[in-house]
Amino acid sequence: MAAPGATQADAGVQADTCYDAIIIGAGIAGLYQLYRLRELGLSVRVFETGSGVGGTWYWNRYPGARFDSESYTYGYSFSDALLQEWSWSEHFAAQPETLRYLNHVADRFDLRRNIQCNSRVTAARFDEAARRWEVTLESGERHAARFLITALGPLSADTLPRLPGVESFRGESFHTYRWPHYPVDFAGKRVAVIGTGATGVQIIQTIATLVGHLTVFQRTPNWCAPLHNRPITEEEQRKIKGSYPELFDLLRQTPGCYIHNADPRGTFEVTPEEREAFWEQRYGEPGFGIWQANFRDILTDPKANALISDFIARKIRQRVKDPKVAEKLIPKDHGFGTRRVPLETRYYEAYNQENVRLVDIRATPIERISPDGIKTSDAEYPFDMIIYATGFDAITGAFDRVEFRGTNGQRLKEHWADGPKTYLGLQSAGFPNMLTLVGPHNASTRCNIPRCIEQNVEWVTGLMRTVRDRGYTRFEATPEAEAEWSRHIETLADGMLYAQIDSWATGINTNVEGRNVRRILQYQGGAPAYRAHCDEVAAKGYTGMVLS
Repeated sequence: MAAPGATQADAGVQADTCYDAIIIGAGIAGLYQLYRLRELGLSVRVFETGSGVGGTWYWNRYPGARFDSESYTYGYSFSDALLQEWSWSEHFAAQPETLRYLNHVADRFDLRRNIQCNSRVTAARFDEAARRWEVTLESGERHAARFLITALGPLSADTLPRLPGVESFRGESFHTYRWPHYPVDFAGKRVAVIGTGATGVQIIQTIATLVGHLTVFQRTPNWCAPLHNRPITEEEQRKIKGSYPELFDLLRQTPGCYIHNADPRGTFEVTPEEREAFWEQRYGEPGFGIWQANFRDILTDPKANALISDFIARKIRQRVKDPKVAEKLIPKDHGFGTRRVPLETRYYEAYNQENVRLVDIRATPIERISPDGIKTSDAEYPFDMIIYATGFDAITGAFDRVEFRGTNGQRLKEHWADGPKTYLGLQSAGFPNMLTLVGPHNASTRCNIPRCIEQNVEWVTGLMRTVRDRGYTRFEATPEAEAEWSRHIETLADGMLYAQIDSWATGINTNVEGRNVRRILQYQGGAPAYRAHCDEVAAKGYTGMVLS
């Protein structure tokens, strides 16, 4: 039976139901894309793995999970009524509040009727004869649609460390991404946290005062800066709601769509005294200013980066009482800002507590997880609970977990085997009628993500409008346009210090087999330049694409 709004041709496809478009994922991107496609009168179905909407904010329920970009810059901007009726309680909202917000959006715009939860997509195959995608769910259900849009989170393919014995542990164990939906009791327990990335930082600082004893297993320390969060006052609330147009106009102009913009001065264009005072000011301000609003050259000039790194190192030494522990917490293999900077609230002070211990697993590697705890090369630690803050197979990992097959049966995973190949980060040659809202080579993965999501959704919606109005049934990026864009991505990364280090942003992940070669996954030209590229492509009739 064809879905409401589906064409007569849809009914001929051997599938349970047929739609104009299928969206994979009901997070921030999927919800907004659904809203926009329904406005066009298209029949749409969203398949969501979880039991509810929210994406990142549905899954990441671990203690301490919260924004690191200002709350009022994170929400959707498309509805003034929504902006005025929703009041964020804190400058950097916690996960429960954000999930309530996304559920409010789903209810306010009646989006749930087009969303099927508890529905993991395992495969998607393009039928060349019918010019449409056939999607298979884990349950065995099959659905078809003319167009396939992925709204997969860049950090949604969680990974566990490749250690023997993970399944043997007899106590409680959780990956932070798959935190249980019930309260977890920490009182009096011996708890291990493996990992000190952004997630690890948030959970360590939150549970350190709740547990009996906490042992942190750190492989790679990260440069962290203070969040300086606090409640939003009534006066601030009125000011925020009265200035949303100006705020969103500012966000459209900054490279990362944050309220912060790089200082136009170079690090060495000021005196040492002025430089120190400027960094003290930034360190004392809330949010990403110390990273996003620093001197313009700290992420490109090694000497400038060394100075800001030394400043942050001095702060760590001031805040951690034990000099040996402080040195373990100071990164030695990358400079400040060359990885995404975790924002913290008394994270370093947690290591001053008598019940907190730091283990450097570069010096004493973990050999295995035992039934009773963790065994390193020099000791065995008993635990009641192990928390894996071991991150994700970032950006491309979620795509690898779905069997995408395009023309001639080619697999997307194979097409991207030597690194992603895309056009605008939204399409790949050989995969017609498929669009990737959040993925490699578009601005969203190096951005205040909802802002870049909205840009991508609007562009996709414009394409869908053109396709509908002109009666097209197929569009596809050309191999030449794909190759040119992929070269452009590489060129933009030239001279960027981040491209010279190992991190999830450059595709390195020791928890995933084969993820040991650096790849440029992110668009480095800034959101305004990316938007201009996309707008130009659309204005010229979708150059680099074949529409038929």
